[in-house]
Amino acid sequence: MNPGVCPPGAEVDVVIVGGGPAGLTLALALVRADASLLGRLVVLERGTYPRDKYCAGAIGWRGEKILSELGAVPDVPSVPVSGMSYRGAHGEQAQRAGRIGRVIRRMEFDHALARIALDRGISVIERAAAERVEVESDGAIVTTARGAYKGRIVVGADGVGSVVRKAMGLGSGQLRAQVLELDTEPTRGDRARDLLHFDAGDASFAGYFWDFPTCVDGRELVCRGVYHLYEGAPHAAGQSEVDIRERFAARLSAMGLDIDRYKNKRFAERGLHGEELLSTGRLLLAGEAAGIDPVTGEGIAQAIEYGALAAPFLADVLARKRSLEQWTDAVRRSRLGTDLRIRRRIVHAFFGRSRSAVDRLLVASPAVVRSGGRHFGALPQDALDLVEIGLETKGVFLESLKRRLRGALHLDSS
Repeated sequence: MNPGVCPPGAEVDVVIVGGGPAGLTLALALVRADASLLGRLVVLERGTYPRDKYCAGAIGWRGEKILSELGAVPDVPSVPVSGMSYRGAHGEQAQRAGRIGRVIRRMEFDHALARIALDRGISVIERAAAERVEVESDGAIVTTARGAYKGRIVVGADGVGSVVRKAMGLGSGQLRAQVLELDTEPTRGDRARDLLHFDAGDASFAGYFWDFPTCVDGRELVCRGVYHLYEGAPHAAGQSEVDIRERFAARLSAMGLDIDRYKNKRFAERGLHGEELLSTGRLLLAGEAAGIDPVTGEGIAQAIEYGALAAPFLADVLARKRSLEQWTDAVRRSRLGTDLRIRRRIVHAFFGRSRSAVDRLLVASPAVVRSGGRHFGALPQDALDLVEIGLETKGVFLESLKRRLRGALHLDSS
């Protein structure tokens, strides 16, 4: 088989379902890990590049560094980001930490990444949406409108509606979110264009609003949206009934914007739960098909990291040095898995009974917001900031505990 050519009916080592950041990074990293795999793997993309992918587009330098190591950073229009701002019920805090990432458009980013893969001889098949996945003793067959492809291993990097995930018998997950976004012109009240702004001032639902600087067809616009974790958040009963469009419209109206003037883009997201198996038989999950950050919904850098993590693992599996069943444990033990496990815990702190205390901490502590920016940008944490965060966290939560005790004992605040 010639590199870059994979006709329907072909049998290869790895079939990757999904041509987004997770699937394409995996393909690029696999070929880097084992050059002999060129011509022995295929990426199946349901759409045709450039295809629109609804996403706020913020990508931290952790993901970009991985692509840089692969020599595969997409050169696309973007807005550089140096910090974050947070607005809560108790005020606002903004901090810069240096260059931490950029905001891209997935339509352009994914297309450029796919071009890099194609230029390196990787077979990327467009208009090949997976319709069915059947597992056999020596591999799995993915049936598409363009024919069937068989792989010794099939990777589901096909997002929140993953067909591979369904073939594994997994449900939609326990940390599910609904998202609505649109692009508008800037307003007078917008923050500086090098900041990612989060607004969690409405504590009546498990979520937040955002305003990210973006560039669309050369125009400086702002991507605005609402993220709502309606499944898996504390006190989630009835949360699925929250009308996020109504709340989003009210926020936009307060900014002088009419929601009906803009294209409303609605989509779903899934956080990594941690108790599910991420591989079984001949199938393996990566990216959002496995699960991403359930607190913020951030997923681009995580998808890239999933791909980079899976590549050497699969190379070992193909060389019979490891078994596919070890993938779940490999993710859990990785930096990515540790980070997402911490994020799952934060879900209960931020969206649960401690929300007010967390909000006070974020507003009161420059170190916390600055540390969040450094984490997003994969920058080293400042030791003094970490000490400050520890002291302020203790103080804020002790004060919160005092308020609860006063309320329980019916004491006044004096």
